[in-house]
Amino acid sequence: MRVLPRGRLSYGMQLPIQSQSTLYAEPWEEAAGPADLVAIARAADRYGFAYVAVCDHVAIPRRLADAMGTVWYDPVATLGYLAAATERVRLLSHVAVAALRHPLLTAKQYATLDHLSGGRLILGVGAGHVREEFDALGVDFDARGPLLDETVDALKAALGPQEYADFHGEYFAYRDLGQAPRPAQTPRPPLWVGGSSPAALRRAAVRGDGWLPQGDPRDRLPAQIARLRALREAAGVGEPAEIGAIAEPLYVGDPSWRVGRRTLTGEPERLAESLRAYAAMGVDQIQVRFRSRSRAELTDQMAAFAAGVAPHLNP
Repeated sequence: MRVLPRGRLSYGMQLPIQSQSTLYAEPWEEAAGPADLVAIARAADRYGFAYVAVCDHVAIPRRLADAMGTVWYDPVATLGYLAAATERVRLLSHVAVAALRHPLLTAKQYATLDHLSGGRLILGVGAGHVREEFDALGVDFDARGPLLDETVDALKAALGPQEYADFHGEYFAYRDLGQAPRPAQTPRPPLWVGGSSPAALRRAAVRGDGWLPQGDPRDRLPAQIARLRALREAAGVGEPAEIGAIAEPLYVGDPSWRVGRRTLTGEPERLAESLRAYAAMGVDQIQVRFRSRSRAELTDQMAAFAAGVAPHLNP
């Protein structure tokens, strides 16, 4: 189920605007809207980004709203909207909280998205962390790990080559239920697992086609990757997982404003040298984020990265 070029470091990005947590949203995003989102997705399409990604939350409790905000676009609706405005870039849910929904419902939504986009879906899933969302939807928060494990297995069946899929598990069971249109990708769309806890890492190793770490710093990644590979080998999974990493914030060039202490800045060759360290760890794709004060500055940064940094990622 590999979708990225072997032996090359690919790059993608989480889209701004569609989720506005105070942890990463820029001030200009608050007043931005669909036209800005389309323009940025089209820029990613034009500049060779492997994917654009969107997040998933159904509802944010008041106790978390100051930090997380309440702006979280629905991933299926958003990716479907952007699919019609782009041609090449892949469409990633990073991540869908899949245990909140019945797998047949999730399969119907994402199979349709893959069909309409011409086979560009990457289905990223994660366990979720907001108890109130689960409580409101009648899903057991404390069972979300086992629920997600079974959901992943059920999704593989429902998104696979059979129009009429059968599945029998502890939480879900169905047979002789047909779903069409089928996904454009065969035998099914890739399924990447998000999260960096021991349970999430095991889930990615045993069940996933790829791994989406969540916040692992550089010095922790090599041990995590080694653990994932060992778990995968022990489970008898032959195909290597496509391994991701979230890179530090970037600014190509010398900024005239404060971009933050952790932001990587400077000449393109210097940035590329720093990012190549991820490939040396065994990472297949990096998710990049650019500091910006406007949509125009963001798309300019994307263009500068594509022209100056990307050519040096794979010397």
